[in-house]
Parts: sequence; C-alpha cells; structure tokens
Amino acid sequence: MMDLWATVPYYTAYLSRALLAEGVDVLVGSITYYLDLDCFSSRGIKVDPGLLNIVGKYPLPPLPRRALKLMEALVNLSALTVRFLISPPDVIHVQFLPMLKWHLPLDLWFLKFCRNRGSRIVLTVHDVLPHNTGETYKPTFLQLYQQVDRIICHSEHIRTLLGTEFSVPENKISVIPHGPFFYDLPAARPGQTSPSLEVEPHGVQVLWQGIISPYKGVDLLLRAWKEVEAHDGDCRLAIVGTGAPELLEQIRDQVKVLELKRVELQLRFISTRELVALYRAADIVVYPYRAITTSGALATGLALGKAIVASDLPVFRELLTDRENALLVDPQKSEDLAGALIKLAQDAALRELFAGRVRAMDFGDQSWISIATKTAQVYESALFPLSSASSS
Repeated sequence: MMDLWATVPYYTAYLSRALLAEGVDVLVGSITYYLDLDCFSSRGIKVDPGLLNIVGKYPLPPLPRRALKLMEALVNLSALTVRFLISPPDVIHVQFLPMLKWHLPLDLWFLKFCRNRGSRIVLTVHDVLPHNTGETYKPTFLQLYQQVDRIICHSEHIRTLLGTEFSVPENKISVIPHGPFFYDLPAARPGQTSPSLEVEPHGVQVLWQGIISPYKGVDLLLRAWKEVEAHDGDCRLAIVGTGAPELLEQIRDQVKVLELKRVELQLRFISTRELVALYRAADIVVYPYRAITTSGALATGLALGKAIVASDLPVFRELLTDRENALLVDPQKSEDLAGALIKLAQDAALRELFAGRVRAMDFGDQSWISIATKTAQVYESALFPLSSASSS
C-alpha cells in the first residue's frame, strides 16, 4: 500500500485495516502523519516506508518539511527498489504520487521498474488532476493512467471522465465508493476540546471543515452567509481547517470586509476527537465545492448522520438526492447556497428527516468491509486478468 508521503493517511489507514481483517497480506508503505502521530498505530497499522520514517515525527515549518520529506522519499524509493529487486510484491496499490506535481519522474520510473519485476500496479484516483491547476499536468497523468494495470475511482462520473479524457479502457477501471472516517471515534468529552472550539449551547450550528483550497468554495460560503445573517439571527457558522497561509488570510479578510458577526474561524489543524465533537454538535454540514473528484469530508458527514447542504455536482449526486436526503445547490450561485442554508436552518423537522435518511445509509464498518472485498477483487483481476475476464 504505497502512500510514501502520508498524503491520504486516513484513507490508507482505514482501507489497510479492513484489508487485513479480510485476510489480505498488506504492507503499508507510508511515513508517520505529522499532524496525527497515531493515525496508523491507533488503527493497528505498522508502517514501513522502506528505510526512513523521521520527518513526520517532528513539528517543522512547511518549506523545510517538504524539502526533508523529498529527501526522505528519495532514500525510501531507493531502499524499496533494492528490496523489490530481490522480492517484488504481487501488487503495489498506489494512493498518491506527490512528485508528479513537481515534474519529477522518479515515481513513474519506480512503478515501471516494479512492473518489470512482475508486480501489478493498482492506482486509486483521489484527484483526476491536481486541483486548481487546469490541464497543466494532463500529459503526466495521462502517462500514469496508461502505465498502471488497474484503476480504482470512487464514482461513475470519474470512471466516465477517465475514459473520455484519458482514453482509459472501461474494463481497467473499478468504481469503489469512498469510505467514511472517524465514525469509530467517541466525541471529545467536555474539557477535552480547545475552549475556542466549544460550540454555542443554543441556535443552529453550521459547519464547514476540511483542508482549505479555492475549489472548496469557502469564499462562496462567506458571501452566502452575509444573507443568512440578515435572515436568521440565531444561526452560527464554524469554518474549521488549515491550508496555505495566503488562503487563510484571504478568509480572515473576507470575514472583516463582509462584516460577518456569527462566523467562528478555526484555521488550524484540530485533533480527530475534536473534529468528531464538532461534527456531532453541528446541525448542518455544508460542502460548497466548485469541483470534486471525491470527498473524505462528505464521507465523514454521511458517517456521522448529518443534515447536508452541498453543491450540485455529479460526484455528490451519486450519494445525495436533492430534497430527499440533502439540499443541492448551483456551485456558482451564492444566493442559492444562502437560500438552502436558511431553509434548513429554519426547519428542524426537515433537518431531522435528512439526517435520518443519511443515517439509514449506514456508513461505517460495513462500508469498509465491502470496500476491502471489492479492492481485493481488483487485486485478483490485476494478477489474473484472463480468468477475471472469463468469469465476467
């Protein structure tokens, strides 16, 4: 299981735990996740990135951390190359290749070497292309998608996109839903959370949570919130997450310019237990994304059974149905987002109806068991393509 930079650590950890429970022999190639040192160990996972696992264990400023992670990754790729020269794994399941965004071909060279040694390469597509980059990296990712043996994506929409935009054969792609995070954690007890994260005991609580990026629409949400505040005096918004310093400053500036009164900004990393406490305290969670390949944040909202307002995007529509278990809005119109938030905030019965229908979807351990079973079947199809084709 290859995520050498711990780019999607929770996905890697939950999936690996489920695969191990299903009897798959999994070696997790990842370093310690610097924002949650127990991300893997708390789920019974021991990581083995090759040789070094140092950088993630210490707090470092962003630029030195990236430089040191690159050096550590180069050492680990070298160590794995020697190891796989002697004993290659049957399947290498790739979660993320960060060096592609830097136009460094080392990851691709490593995968080509592994295929030459007899390993089958399975790739999970978390982002079809890096967000906010247009088609800058399309030739690189076209090469990647053609090189691997099997691809896992999380929606039919992305399967279609891979076929039309990257000419990936349909029989090479498997659609396996994204699993939920943090559903298995208890909420923090009073006194365990930061005082600044304590929610108001009254009023409707709206939550946006995640890694802040332009495509996730926080600016759109704040423009919509101006109208929400004008219509509802008892509704509060929490924006919780971290991201590039310039983006965080833009959010702070926008709150001041719009003169928003009932917005709580927590622009930092929070622990998983704090996160679960916030989700469970929220009456509404909101996903105003402009574009999306998959969303771990949405999976968390579903797992914790929340009333949801989200952008009307193809990937979201595969899980959410407008006015049945969520409200879906035009991702370009802040007034539509404001209207949906006002409607849901003022209708407690509708919130409970949506939340009940989301809970009935049963996003939890059973989801990951199903995901692990389907993932193991992808491994089998990569190893024995002819028998898989005949059985289908």
